[in-house]
Amino acid sequence: MQALMLAAGMGTRLTKWTKNNTKCMVEIDGVKLIDRAIEAVKLAGIKKMILVIGYQGQNLKDYILSTHKDDDIEYVFIENSVFKTTNNIYSFFLAKEELFKDDTILLESDLIYEPRIIKEMVEAPEKDIAAIAKYKLWMDGTCVTVDNKMNINAFVEKSEMKNSKITHYYKTVNIYKFSKEYLKNFYLPFLEAYMKAYGFGSYYETTLKMICQLKKGGIKGFDIKDTLWYEIDDGQDLDIATILFSRGSRRYDLLMSKFGGFWRYQNFIDFCYLVNPYFPPKAMVEKMQHEFPTLLGQYPSGLAVQNMNAERLFKVDKEYILVGNGAAELINALGHIFNGTIAVNLPTFNEYVRCFSHSSIIEINNSLNDYALNKETIKKALDKADCVSIVNPDNPSGFMFDKADIIDIVEYAKEKNKMVIIDESFADFAQSKRRYTLFDNEFITNFPNVVLVKSISKSFGVPGLRLGILASSNQKLLKDLKNDMQIWNINSFAEYYLQIYQLYADTYLHSCDCIAKERTRVIKELSDIKSIKIYPSEANYLMIDLGNRSSYDFCIKMLDESNLIIKDLSTKRFFEGRNFIRIAIRDERDNNILINKFKEVLN
Repeated sequence: MQALMLAAGMGTRLTKWTKNNTKCMVEIDGVKLIDRAIEAVKLAGIKKMILVIGYQGQNLKDYILSTHKDDDIEYVFIENSVFKTTNNIYSFFLAKEELFKDDTILLESDLIYEPRIIKEMVEAPEKDIAAIAKYKLWMDGTCVTVDNKMNINAFVEKSEMKNSKITHYYKTVNIYKFSKEYLKNFYLPFLEAYMKAYGFGSYYETTLKMICQLKKGGIKGFDIKDTLWYEIDDGQDLDIATILFSRGSRRYDLLMSKFGGFWRYQNFIDFCYLVNPYFPPKAMVEKMQHEFPTLLGQYPSGLAVQNMNAERLFKVDKEYILVGNGAAELINALGHIFNGTIAVNLPTFNEYVRCFSHSSIIEINNSLNDYALNKETIKKALDKADCVSIVNPDNPSGFMFDKADIIDIVEYAKEKNKMVIIDESFADFAQSKRRYTLFDNEFITNFPNVVLVKSISKSFGVPGLRLGILASSNQKLLKDLKNDMQIWNINSFAEYYLQIYQLYADTYLHSCDCIAKERTRVIKELSDIKSIKIYPSEANYLMIDLGNRSSYDFCIKMLDESNLIIKDLSTKRFFEGRNFIRIAIRDERDNNILINKFKEVLN
């Protein structure tokens, strides 16, 4: 068995990373792609590696011959001198004479993958196979379909893919194993005839597609399942691949710096960001999918219509409401218009500090009360501050005031002519006997000193739509906020979601009950671990004290060993020197994975 790497291309989409070198010289986590490929080849027991070089080819050749001079591998270099005007179909053809000598593993130069893929393909009994992976959202490029014996029966361009068949597609990984008989007697003669007819500017997979259409070729799919791999075409691919293939603090820190977008990363389970996994229901999603073409091509309505939609959802007069592009936009707008001193319960959702950076902030240190909010402490802070922000249930502790206590604070603030911002983003997840909301016309009318905020994204399970709501009877404040926001701050998909929500309102309430039930179960299961302290919570997350175990190192371990993304709290205000984490409550399957891993590590 020998290996062939096609490495003549210029990698123009990688711009600055390929300015002076070809793609396989790009580094990921300090290791060049070519070094990773050579290690995989060595692991598979391959003793000969052919490289078709072109752009910056001498650099690549010199590097391999100097860095890998002691390898037990024969390196053969073939030059594609017309790499600027040809594509990989021609580079493949240039290696023809070498390909006739032995069976070949074909590699492209812009791939990163777990080394065992090559070894497993070499050891596979099938002679002619293509590495494939079940299609996922982040994948780009050519896909295939297979029959029940894993014979590839069609190559499908991305433009040809049909949503109705999306579960049947496999993505080509661009690693192949070809027998010399297949290449000599079938594929290369076909490829040569194709080039004579159509030129050198195509891809070798184009000819594989044509062969499949002719019902010839006999290539089988080799499913790599959950084995890690990534194709690197541009800077964003490089960034994603770095997270996938790095380890330790570098990977964890890079991942946390993204603030979301975790769907791009294969097999991760997100216990960091807080979403309702039980809503929206399938019927609602399908309804939105059906209207996708219309919504995509139409402008959304302005703020006035969005507020009417929210009026229907929250049963609060539209004159009191403002819909935002997520609660974060509304908090940011509040921070812009607020002038004065604000008391902030800490630790908390950081936007209530960041967005009020030009205001004077009085810190309420809740760590002194074992991270529970205290009514009397808040009232004392209001004696000095113009406003207080209360996240209820609190983030990250999950502590929730009884309704009587929150009303007491609000009445006290009204007497003192002080303002209260109350964030109810997680209130719907409380146990049913404790669940309440202040989104009520009578309450809002009676307390113009109160501003209510709620993240629809979090509790209603649609963070990708970016939806939040603010309510107040303070008309001057609402007018100032509107002046600080765009008229089209909500997209058409979010508007339609608000419009149809009422059809599924009962399902939403059930989903909140499911979260409460799962939270109780997770607490019970984790309570068997004696080395940790779990804080009572009425939200869709739990705050946990790990004691003497480093919370940062623990989160890294969970990510490296099990792909679990967990929030480390040690860098937040008033957690300094302590080892706290926050875990989201997800569905039963995901929660069981986390529970079992926690018990394995912490016991």
